[in-house]
Amino acid sequence: AALKDWLRSQVSAALKEGRVTPTELCQRCLALIKSTKFLNAYITVTEETALKQAEESEERYKRGQPLGILDGIPIAVKDNFSTAGIETTCASNMLKGYISPYNATVVQKLLDQGAVLLGKTNLDEFAMGSGSTDGVFGPVRNPWSYSKQYKEKSVPKSHSEDKESNWVITGGSSGGSAAAVSSFTCFAALGSDTGGSTRNPAAHCGVVGLKPTYGLISRHGLIPLVNSMDVPGILTRCVDDAAVLLGSLAGHDPKDSTTIQDDFKPFELPNLTDVSKLSIGIPKEYHAPGLSSEILALWSKAADLFKNAGAKVVEVSLPHTRYSIVCYHVLCTAEVASNMARFDGLEYGHRSDVKDSTESMYAATRREGFNDVVRGRILSGNYFLLKENYEKYFVKAQKVRRLIANDFVKVFRSGVDILLTPTTLSDAAPYTEFIQEDNRTRSAQDDILTQAANMAGLPAINVPTALSERGLPVGLQFIGRSFQEKQLLTVAKWFEKQVQFPVIELEEVKRHDNDVFQHQKSASFS
Repeated sequence: AALKDWLRSQVSAALKEGRVTPTELCQRCLALIKSTKFLNAYITVTEETALKQAEESEERYKRGQPLGILDGIPIAVKDNFSTAGIETTCASNMLKGYISPYNATVVQKLLDQGAVLLGKTNLDEFAMGSGSTDGVFGPVRNPWSYSKQYKEKSVPKSHSEDKESNWVITGGSSGGSAAAVSSFTCFAALGSDTGGSTRNPAAHCGVVGLKPTYGLISRHGLIPLVNSMDVPGILTRCVDDAAVLLGSLAGHDPKDSTTIQDDFKPFELPNLTDVSKLSIGIPKEYHAPGLSSEILALWSKAADLFKNAGAKVVEVSLPHTRYSIVCYHVLCTAEVASNMARFDGLEYGHRSDVKDSTESMYAATRREGFNDVVRGRILSGNYFLLKENYEKYFVKAQKVRRLIANDFVKVFRSGVDILLTPTTLSDAAPYTEFIQEDNRTRSAQDDILTQAANMAGLPAINVPTALSERGLPVGLQFIGRSFQEKQLLTVAKWFEKQVQFPVIELEEVKRHDNDVFQHQKSASFS
């Protein structure tokens, strides 16, 4: 009964008041990780380290000297962030066994504030994908596949299909982090977002996924995919928690020259009551081919929600959006080719046993270490960077990228405060259906609504909105002005309150864990 009491309240308050200890909280989360192991959300579970961190947190609370609002809060980190003393694999054979000598800046900031690191989460290899199905450790299963809501709506063809074939993907590439937050094994998780890799799985797993403005959070220690677009992402169960994480992570980092120079002041989100001064833009180009009628209706309903509350809702145009996915893939593969050159078998990571020559060792190492997806992107990128192709593809793509960014600037200068769009074209696909198409085709489809924000460096957030006819989460995306995260999150919080997204009801967990799943939704640490 006492456990239920604190789970209904805010976790930070419960920790401060001694109604639960950091160790108890950590043990409960570790038990849930074991109970939900079938989701394959974690690559590494750092049980011993987590319990030690929880004990240290407990001592601080006993002395009345907690390090802050995150002290004792269990978190997870995507396995493409460097973690000192803990394996960092990027879900690839290339980095199996690699242990970084340092922490990524964002990881260090969380640890400095007393957060408890439970483990490293699963992803597509080197974050290249939109399903979290292409990592060397196997695909991540969406917790909603095992929810009461989904099971009541889905009709399997046979009994065996119910468990083995009927599960749906998490989206990607931060699918492990999204699944970890969605299944209550942690209170927040770090993802990365290059073309939508935080917002896409957040939409499919029914959680909040924030991609901050480029340069607001340090990329130091995030193993790079596309340097000019990569951003550490934040996954939580409510918008308030995303704001707390952002306040803890944002700001200048001397180890990352692309971060802002000014100090970042953490903010508390106000409870917006009057939206009459807001102007919400609806970009007509986001009515993209393949957008399901269900999501289109939800998007329209959300626009009406703002309109009926007094906000100004206007249709806007971002004319170069239709070129953005092609432009994105040229720039993405070009930077991938450059970044992946460091994995040569000499300094760290996998090294082939082939010893005929240095060149043959290079080639064999990369053939053995990378999967087909990574090798394919390297080949494409090097093609675009060839001397005879550089101007024709890479430089032209950079020019189009500028036009895409300018489209957003013009819309925001016209008086629009926030853009409202779908996050994904549909709800989560069944795994067996998803793998029928190759990674490149799937990524082109799934990134279409999210990658433009990365190209322009703008902040964007997925807010879980409703359940589809199949009982699966559907989210909508809000895109804000550069460095205007407070306004973006304030509007997202208002919308979150209006839609009242339902709590996941997980049935595949032992009865003694059920109370946690039923009540932890409201266990905000903010």
